[in-house]
Amino acid sequence: MRYISTRGQAPALNFEDVLLAGLASDGGLYVPESLPRFTLEEIGSWAGLSYPELAFRVMRPFVAGSIADADFRRILEETYATGPQGVFAHSAVAPLRQLGGNEWVMELFHGPTLAFKDFALQLLGRLLDHVLAKRGERVVIIGATSGDTGSAAIEGCRRCDNVDIFILHPHQRVSEVQRRQMTSVFGDNIHNIAIEGNFDDCQEMVKASFADQSFLKGTRLVAVNSINWARIMAQIVYYFHAALQLGAPARSVAFSVPTGNFGDIFAGYLARNMGLPINQLIVATNRNDILHRFMSGNRYVKETLHPTLSPSMDIMVSSNFERLLFDLHGRSGAAIAGLMDTFRQGGGFSVEEARWTESRRLFDSLAVTDQETCETIAEVYRDCGEVLDPHTAIGVRAARACRRHGATPMVILGTAHPVKFPDAVRQAGVGRALDLPAHLTDLLQRDERCTVLPNSLEAVQAFVAQHGNRGKPL
Repeated sequence: MRYISTRGQAPALNFEDVLLAGLASDGGLYVPESLPRFTLEEIGSWAGLSYPELAFRVMRPFVAGSIADADFRRILEETYATGPQGVFAHSAVAPLRQLGGNEWVMELFHGPTLAFKDFALQLLGRLLDHVLAKRGERVVIIGATSGDTGSAAIEGCRRCDNVDIFILHPHQRVSEVQRRQMTSVFGDNIHNIAIEGNFDDCQEMVKASFADQSFLKGTRLVAVNSINWARIMAQIVYYFHAALQLGAPARSVAFSVPTGNFGDIFAGYLARNMGLPINQLIVATNRNDILHRFMSGNRYVKETLHPTLSPSMDIMVSSNFERLLFDLHGRSGAAIAGLMDTFRQGGGFSVEEARWTESRRLFDSLAVTDQETCETIAEVYRDCGEVLDPHTAIGVRAARACRRHGATPMVILGTAHPVKFPDAVRQAGVGRALDLPAHLTDLLQRDERCTVLPNSLEAVQAFVAQHGNRGKPL
């Protein structure tokens, strides 16, 4: 399997190199040169497989030529292990819970940090360890988080022998549980940085650091944000998992996906293109609605960021959207480079009407306010006793507003445990107490370690250079 850049000027790479590269050298994002395609008969034969074995069948083509089958199977068994000593707390790994007639939430929060990002980042850490040990290399990870990516990345990479990890989050703009899940994990290779700015400021610093890595003095920089192809690859699996539980491939399935950076829903788009019968994907977002503005009105424009009750989607620019645009433009790197230049210079663009219309054949979207989010949390709790986190509630709201076919099973991606967002649950008027899972019962009493830095690329890069290599200057 070879991977190419969405902007057409970077060399094609194999999986191992893409894993370590993250962002392409031309500023684009890596995508497979061609997607594997499964027949309906082949997909149907996977019904009843364990989650690790299903993951092997779905992802094997993406790592072909880079990781031996036996090694990849072992990595997946470790990643998605359940039980008392396992990584995931539920034996189904990603269980489905019914909310209403033909409506399910896929609970993606039974991992160690109670968020869907554990599915990709637990795998990413193990893949990095495998590849770096084989190469005899050491790398630096710099990641930006609006809440959940940071803790999931730290948990996935904390035991890696050849990784130093630096996570940037916006100071005082993540929930207390989200913050403590990052800052209470200690290790010589773990560094939490609170930036006096917003998530997009953090993300821009990560992108700038990839563009010019001279401050690392020769050490390689690796991405753990959703631009890393391995994360997208891992997320494809649970679309197959849910659909198979609900009768696919004999019937189509629809998904509503809470998303800000477009990575999780892009994985669903890929699952469809690989042969899974998906007839609708709903972009569910909050007041920071750049994706909804494109899907509903063909206008992709950067606007002011507004803090909301769903902070993981408080994003002005959706990094992974470029991957969809690449397909919509016939996989023309020159076209995407031009669009991105226009966006950077003027803050917005539209695409040709025919391309936008093509996207609407599969995608719908909705932007949900904080008030509507709370109303949905209260409504679901009243109707079936389930407590939703605000992001999942947005997914439910969008599913109910945008659903095309009532006879098609609708799956809402449950992206986080509600205990991570107690303020939203309280504002919704849900009186039920939310308890942290057993492995996190003492979280709010744990010591924290975090460095607050100004909104300055130079300050961040100087900190990384000083504290890399397990506390020794790079």
